[in-house]
Amino acid sequence: MANAYKIALGQFIPADTPIHSLDPRAKIIMVTAVIMMLFATHTAAAFMIWLLLLLYIARLSKIPAGALFSSTKPVLILIIFTSCFHIFSSGGEKLFTLFGMSATKEGFIMAFLMSLRLALLVMYASLLTFTTSPSRISDGLEGLMSPLSRAGLPAHDIAMMITIALRFIPTLFEETSRIIKAQESRGADFESGGPVKRAMAYIPVLVPLFVIIFRRADNLALAMEARGYKSGKSRTRLKPLSWEKSDSMALILLGMVSALIIFGERLLAR
Repeated sequence: MANAYKIALGQFIPADTPIHSLDPRAKIIMVTAVIMMLFATHTAAAFMIWLLLLLYIARLSKIPAGALFSSTKPVLILIIFTSCFHIFSSGGEKLFTLFGMSATKEGFIMAFLMSLRLALLVMYASLLTFTTSPSRISDGLEGLMSPLSRAGLPAHDIAMMITIALRFIPTLFEETSRIIKAQESRGADFESGGPVKRAMAYIPVLVPLFVIIFRRADNLALAMEARGYKSGKSRTRLKPLSWEKSDSMALILLGMVSALIIFGERLLAR
């Protein structure tokens, strides 16, 4: 299992659980709603509830906690940068000064809450890909956007592009890791020197990476053309989407948790 989520973002971990069996449309709606709620959440207690809910769903779907936490690695630099920005730019009680910038108590609180928000955003989105195959995500997106197709929106094409992107994210990370190891075996140094020198050291990685990306895109286009794929044409499904009672119950439970958090935050604000 460790190798299965070594590249966590965009990875699918098959299992026979109630979460895996939910309709992909319901899961997409719930993840979208949770992301909106996370932006509306402002207290540490509320973020802890969202974190406990995430861990409970992960356990119910048999997704290791390590897989969820490793999914935040791609945005770790963004989380650190955002935390530092809030620590040294927020007003309030001064704690210490570093390089002429004052760190405040309120800044640390804001940094903690913002870090939790960003991490939870990524982990909830990763939970969707962990429990839903790329083809089912494509079907769910197409099903949700199908009413907009009457207004000229190419729902099928958009769903296909998102699915292909999700499918090739782990492959892209694996190819990058393989190229870096190959360059290191040839004597390349990615660690020593200043930021500019280290950035320049990655040029021998980017060139073959772009070659591989374009080659894979060309092979994918040829494979789709050889199989008779045509944009905008409807296709049959081995497992048609079916909205069950469990999907409605999951949405209702999420609505109740969201309402409880909103009501609790308003009480604390008084």
